Amino acid sequence: MRIGVTGASGLVGQRLVPALRAAGHTVLSIGRGAGADVRWHPATGELDPSACAGIEAFIHLAGANVGERWTPSHRREIRDSRVLGTALIARTAAALTPLPRALICASAVGIYGDAGDTELDESSPPGRGFLAEVGREWEAAAEPARQAGVRTVHLRFGVVLDRRGGALARMLPVFRAGGGGRLGSGRQWMSWLSMDDAVGMIAFALQRDDLAGAMNAVAPSPATNASFTDALARALHRPALFQVPAFALNLMFGEMAQGTLLASQRVIPRRLLAAGYQFRHPTLETALRAAVNP
Repeated sequence: MRIGVTGASGLVGQRLVPALRAAGHTVLSIGRGAGADVRWHPATGELDPSACAGIEAFIHLAGANVGERWTPSHRREIRDSRVLGTALIARTAAALTPLPRALICASAVGIYGDAGDTELDESSPPGRGFLAEVGREWEAAAEPARQAGVRTVHLRFGVVLDRRGGALARMLPVFRAGGGGRLGSGRQWMSWLSMDDAVGMIAFALQRDDLAGAMNAVAPSPATNASFTDALARALHRPALFQVPAFALNLMFGEMAQGTLLASQRVIPRRLLAAGYQFRHPTLETALRAAVNP
């Protein structure tokens, strides 16, 4: 297939693009940099449809990092990078002739809000809070493509475990130095997945013409922060004896701490399991060993 990919230089995109090319696909990167195959600018709505002619599927991964302090300007960047970018890709896909076969959009488990111990699947309603609001708008922005008849999938990603970037890369220096520990009470649930499965799920959604709508892109075994901390310490053969109080996290990171580090989302990938997706790393122990070892 001829596939257009936004976020090709991001954490998942850097692993996805070579995998797609190795599988025989032609990949066009869509980005703002000079190295992109197709140039776009979501804030101004710039994306030349003629440059996208012949694209049979879009994989839309672009979005600003949520793991920084949520200043008013960064909140706008988080929202706009997702909503405006998705709307632009969706409008472009809807206007192409012939129509693309699929639009695979990144979303996130943050759409469920802070749900405590409640087990969540794709039938669970959106929650409350900034990330939940962004998630609702993010997914709704793809509506022009769906209305035009493009099969649209929203992959609601959990925390992708990879030593080269994201949350795990920020944890590793601290844990390797023996300074790892629980965040807050440690009872909050964390929905995660391996990088191999992040790439695998996108390829699976791309290939399966019967799949559309929301799909939880997480491993089938969510972990509490306490159990994740212990598992990472074991994978690194280091102690993890500390505990960072919730008030300290709130002082350091503000609302971002409540929305990410301390929020609890116990998410199950029910639709992927029902569709027969085979996990590369279904357990946290195997995923962490794969993630931390070169």
